[in-house]
Amino acid sequence: MSDSIKSLIHSGTKLWLDSIDPELVQENFEMGATGATSNPAIIADLLKGGKYDDRIEQMFSEFENNEDLAWRLNDEMVSEAEKVFQSIWESSAGNDGYVSFELDPLLEDADVNLDHAARVKAYVSLGQKWSAGHTNRMIKVPATPAGIEALEPLAAAGVPLNVTLIFTRRQYEAARDAVWRGAQKLKSLEKFKSVYSIFVSRIDVYTAKRIPDLSEALAGQVGTINAKLIWADNQQFWADKKCPLNQEIVFASTGTKNPDETPYRYVAALAGSDIQTNPPKTNEAAAESGHTFDRQVDQLPADEILNELTEKVDMVAMEKVLMEEGVAKFVKPQRQLIELISEQRGARAI
Repeated sequence: MSDSIKSLIHSGTKLWLDSIDPELVQENFEMGATGATSNPAIIADLLKGGKYDDRIEQMFSEFENNEDLAWRLNDEMVSEAEKVFQSIWESSAGNDGYVSFELDPLLEDADVNLDHAARVKAYVSLGQKWSAGHTNRMIKVPATPAGIEALEPLAAAGVPLNVTLIFTRRQYEAARDAVWRGAQKLKSLEKFKSVYSIFVSRIDVYTAKRIPDLSEALAGQVGTINAKLIWADNQQFWADKKCPLNQEIVFASTGTKNPDETPYRYVAALAGSDIQTNPPKTNEAAAESGHTFDRQVDQLPADEILNELTEKVDMVAMEKVLMEEGVAKFVKPQRQLIELISEQRGARAI
């Protein structure tokens, strides 16, 4: 473990990897990572690389439906990552060591044409299905209207939850309240675990494009400040709930989009608490940086900067745009994944 990663962990941050590539999982585990996350884009990219071609070939005889095959393969890949972090889950008594499994993004695809009630029902059913039999698997549910409504019954069923695609405090509060309502229906809170993935860099991309008149002090900082404010809300909410396990914020979308920026700038800005799930290159950059990370997560700018954020950033408009983009970013690779499997099956039949 590098001195930089040691300082990051010492500051209070749990380091996760935003990938389930087996080689990267092992490499980052040795680096100090204690968990991992997955999504359709990650799975699709791994399949494009060809390393799972042989396994897919073996599965053709078992699965006639390409979508069913894709989900079983997803399940196997996440399960392999879970094995790496199982010891962390055990030593932390269930407080860490998780791997996140994302539910079907096509539930939110307009072309699928599901109504709200059908989406909610599907999230609940699939969440319970893919969670069953796994100790250190979190079920990823998006903070869409249907996803949020599904959180209460999923939490009540004892499913560990990672609520993803959160951009605003409104989404966070709606998700958190739904999860807590469900948790209170459990016989015991002993194993209750939830995390809330706040997307950071995508907000700065949005504001740079759509709100060009931000002051120099605020430009490029909205994502970080927004995440810190939500983190503070989360700290306050759970303080008196007497949950044995920590209900945490996951700082997600932490890779820089601008090549001129320091690649670990979000890692540094949000160091000090809860969880960072970083892309492989971001973790690598942090490890090799020589930087000593210290607690910054509770450091906010001056009131005039916070007031400017409130005045100039329309959170409702931002949430609408970023949610549409976010859903599309997962729908497209899920369709590509199924298409890759279909093409391989077709090539095999020739």
